[in-house]
Amino acid sequence: MVPITLYTKSTCPFSRKAKQLLDEKGVRYEEIAIDLNPSKMDEMLAASGGRATVPQIFIAGRHLGGSDELQKLEDTGQLDALLERPGAQPSL
Repeated sequence: MVPITLYTKSTCPFSRKAKQLLDEKGVRYEEIAIDLNPSKMDEMLAASGGRATVPQIFIAGRHLGGSDELQKLEDTGQLDALLERPGAQPSL
């Protein structure tokens, strides 16, 4: 399985939604809760091109965006391919 990283906040419903989708798919991911570890905020901003909202989702080191983008990939059938082939180019 490809590496997945989520920058989240523990109180964010969009973070919970993204984690729930990945949990339902049975994939593992690294969660970095920026509200519990504020020093990671700068890391998230740098990696996401300055986006300060959460979640910020990365699959195989590639920035996908947030919960809406993850759900769009799922709805269009592209998420499974991306999880299996990290080089796949989804159309967001």
